[in-house]
Amino acid sequence: MATVMIDAGHGGFDSGASFDGRSEKNDTLNLALAVGNILENNGVDVLYTRTTDVYQSPNEKANIANRSDASYFVSIHRNSSETPNTYSGVQTLVYADAGIPALFADNINRELEKVGFANLGTSVRPNLAVLRGTDMPAALLEVGFINTAQDNRLYDLKFPEIAQAIANGILDTIRGANVESNEVDSYSVELGNFMHHANAENLAQNVQDEGYSCYIEPVNKIYRVRHGNFADLEEAKRVRQELFERGYEARVIEHR
Repeated sequence: MATVMIDAGHGGFDSGASFDGRSEKNDTLNLALAVGNILENNGVDVLYTRTTDVYQSPNEKANIANRSDASYFVSIHRNSSETPNTYSGVQTLVYADAGIPALFADNINRELEKVGFANLGTSVRPNLAVLRGTDMPAALLEVGFINTAQDNRLYDLKFPEIAQAIANGILDTIRGANVESNEVDSYSVELGNFMHHANAENLAQNVQDEGYSCYIEPVNKIYRVRHGNFADLEEAKRVRQELFERGYEARVIEHR
């Protein structure tokens, strides 16, 4: 059907958020393995960034995904707030609220809402490395607040249902997107996105000064700076690496 890379957030010395004796890195690993097991039982090929308590930087997690043959990337986290028991609910973070990532967010949030979580919706977070640096459609799940007793009770009492809900959301997205039969027309390399056109122009000029053609494409009121129109994915990845080595936070974008 498809290959999904599942990332258990944090790990090793990076415990993530912690509260009342529990650590985010442990909750995310347990949930990632449970979701992966359900997906495999439904015909999905599953890969993991980690299956043990090891540290990986966000960029390393993205690179692990990019070196694989995964079609999708899902990173599992738990939220936190400055003051305990202040907020409650689930939220999905995406690079841009459009295309397959938007489907991920809607489908997974909806399924987790059925389990009993408040649905806090979708948040666009283009500066997160695991969303910005992955070449495939990606989403980051915040599965309840780790410092809210209500969310922890739900997480512990309905853990199997939560894992099933996330798997259902992923499966719905795969079936709806039907990536394997939806041809990609071309690829471009995206170097940044901005709320203000002037900032996009500044980046585009810098890239052009380095000898690369560049254009600005407005998408959902965001100005995206992009380079190239590649028929071949490997060529797009090669140019992305060139730009990355020059200090640009580049990522490959599919055009359908």
